[in-house]
Amino acid sequence: MGKVTVIRNQDIKRVLIGIPKGHKHLRICIELKNGTNLVFQEATIANISRAYITTRTNPYVRAQELKMKMANTEQLKESYTRHQLLETSKTHEEIEEELRNLLEAPI
Repeated sequence: MGKVTVIRNQDIKRVLIGIPKGHKHLRICIELKNGTNLVFQEATIANISRAYITTRTNPYVRAQELKMKMANTEQLKESYTRHQLLETSKTHEEIEEELRNLLEAPI
């Protein structure tokens, strides 16, 4: 899976949220204290937020995995990206185990 980096509140210097001049869609920039800047597009945040809310509010959904899928152009609403983060069929047990393994991996 690669290097694991856990970002905690104390690792964040500041967060910028807004629509940059000349753009149509929201961006979220997370500036870390180590100088790294993470910029997320609106579609990414929307997909993660949807999965987060579902996992926190639906008693039958304990974990979710999102994977990038290419949508057909004719299926898209105007101004939507072809690259969508969609739920997979992986079970919550598989996802919870994968998360546990990631968090226990030596740094």
